[in-house]
Amino acid sequence: MQPMPRANWKGYLKIGELVCPVALYTAASKSERISLHMLNRETHHRLKRHYIDSETGKPVERDEQVKGYEIGKDEYLMLEPEEVAAAIPESNKTLTVSDFIPCNEIDDLYFDKPYYLAPADPRAGEAFVLIREGMREQNVAALAEAVLFRRVRMLLIRPEGVGLIATTLNFDYEVRSASEAFDEVPDMKIKGEMLDLARHIIGTKMGTFDPAEYEDRYEAALGELVKAKIEGRPIEAPKARPTAKVVDLMQALRESAGVKGKKGGRAAKAAKQPAAAKRKAG
Repeated sequence: MQPMPRANWKGYLKIGELVCPVALYTAASKSERISLHMLNRETHHRLKRHYIDSETGKPVERDEQVKGYEIGKDEYLMLEPEEVAAAIPESNKTLTVSDFIPCNEIDDLYFDKPYYLAPADPRAGEAFVLIREGMREQNVAALAEAVLFRRVRMLLIRPEGVGLIATTLNFDYEVRSASEAFDEVPDMKIKGEMLDLARHIIGTKMGTFDPAEYEDRYEAALGELVKAKIEGRPIEAPKARPTAKVVDLMQALRESAGVKGKKGGRAAKAAKQPAAAKRKAG
C-alpha cells in the first residue's frame, strides 16, 4: 500500500453554511525532472550563490539584504521585512465558494496550477460526496477564494472522478491581451482548393489525446547522457534534424495531402466531396 501523499494545504471548503474539511494535493509536479547543479570545473565542488553589490562588487551578507521597489532609474523604495510581512493577508484556512458557473465558462488562459481536492477527515466523506455530486448533477464548477501560500488566490473547483480538481486562476491583470500577439495577423478569407486541402489534411490527422504517447525528448536525452557517463560509454552526438524549408503554401498543402500535379488529384477531390454531397442533399 502506497503512503498517502503529503497535503500542500489543509483547510475547509465552505458553501453557505455547509463546511467540509479538505486538503489540496499537487496534481502536476516538475520534481521528477533531472536536476543539474553548477560545479567548479577544477575541484568538482558545488557552487553557492552570493548576492553582489552592483556598485561596489562586494558580497552582501544575508542580514544586510532587504527588498526594494524600483521607482526610477537606479532609485528604489526600501521595504523592511516586517512591512512586507504586514502586507500578507491573514489566512483563515477556508476555501469560500462565491459562485457556481457553467464548467466551460472560463477561458483556459486563466488556468494556473491544478490540485487534487480531497476530504481531509474520514468523517467528512458524506459532505464531500454531497458537494461533488451536486456539482456534477448541475454540470457546474465553483469559484472560491482562499489565502494559499501567502497570497489571495481564486480557484475553480470541478468534479473529477471520485474527487474534485481545484485549479488556481490567474488574475485579469496577469493575462496579456491577445491583440499584442495577433495584431499583425492578416484579415483575409481562404476558400477554394486551398481550404478543401486543409480540411482533408485535418481529417486524416484526427485522433484523441493520450498524454502517455508524448515524450519529453529533452528529459529523455538528458537521462541517457547521465546514464552513459556513469557507465563510461562514449557519448553519441545527436543527429541534426532537417531544417524546415520555406515552400509555396499550395505546394505544401498538396504534398501533405498526397496530391500530385498542379491541379490536384484524388485527395483534393475527396476533400471536396463532403461539401458537394452536403450541397446536393440540401
